[in-house]
Amino acid sequence: MLSRTLLCAALVATGLALPAQAASNTRAKASSAKQSVQKSAQKAPVKKARAGKQNVAATKSSRSVRKVAAVAAAATVVAAKPTYGQLYGLHAVEDPLDLKSSVALVMDQETNEVLFSKNPSAVLPIASITKLMTALVVVDAGQSMDEKLSITDEDIDSEKGTRSRLVVGTTLTRGEMMHLALMSSENRAANAMGRNYPGGLPAFVAAMNQKAQSLGMTDTFYVEPTGLSSRNQSSAKDLAALVKVAHEVPLLRELSTSREYQVALGRRQVAFHSTNGLLNNPGWDIGLQKTGFINEAGRCLVMQARMAGRKLIMVFLDSTGKYSRLGDAERVRKWIISNPAELNHPKLKTNG
Repeated sequence: MLSRTLLCAALVATGLALPAQAASNTRAKASSAKQSVQKSAQKAPVKKARAGKQNVAATKSSRSVRKVAAVAAAATVVAAKPTYGQLYGLHAVEDPLDLKSSVALVMDQETNEVLFSKNPSAVLPIASITKLMTALVVVDAGQSMDEKLSITDEDIDSEKGTRSRLVVGTTLTRGEMMHLALMSSENRAANAMGRNYPGGLPAFVAAMNQKAQSLGMTDTFYVEPTGLSSRNQSSAKDLAALVKVAHEVPLLRELSTSREYQVALGRRQVAFHSTNGLLNNPGWDIGLQKTGFINEAGRCLVMQARMAGRKLIMVFLDSTGKYSRLGDAERVRKWIISNPAELNHPKLKTNG
């Protein structure tokens, strides 16, 4: 198991420059274009009419030079910070399905039988998967879904600087806030729910951690209700336990699998959409889901779904690529449907 201490110790920033040859070629193009302009200027005719035409041509060439120079200036770029999984080499672990997620777990919901696993005990940031616990704690507290909550300056993201269509002063019901948090992963909505818990955010975060302990989620720790902090961490086996409990709550099933929802923001009706494209795929029967992403966590996805006559819980963490977590889920689905006899193969339960 990867300890939380080791994970935190590995927070280092790396940069990646474009190949030197590419940058050199770009600078060469800029220099050549500049020389071309200079030669045109030296050969400018004396007659005013022709001089005017040459001035126009020179202006266009000059703009071209500036454009090429701008490309050259941007030739050196800084790569995104590596995920925790990349820092610890988890992607080097091979698996039979060649998944892009460094952590994965597929479990039978009714029997708890593990059908597939890859680094299931690795403790990693979980991004907005956090919001499942946020919603569960609100439901457990029995807070009214009809109570009006307002977005304040306290709900603005100071961790990652993300934006939101829920501007300060927006007032929605708690039920609407929960809907947007689960379906569209609205950070301000999630924070507003935590802020309006008895005792405020400190009491809410404490309740999140207490709930995790009561569910046996010993690898899990929360510091805030949105998932924007990389200190919100868990393992695939812990998250499978969370999904199993969350799926028992009808409200969470309904809101998390909603594809679109409209709310009144001022005088306008604004449509929000699900962050999980699999909900639009007729090949899937999804009972509960949540996506997540921050740079430290990579792309994450947890789901409850029916397939091949079974109710399954799936967890994918630290996936590389914008759509790779969905691709991994599809690989698992096709494998389960096509190879029911191989579900208990011992090779699928290694690495962790």
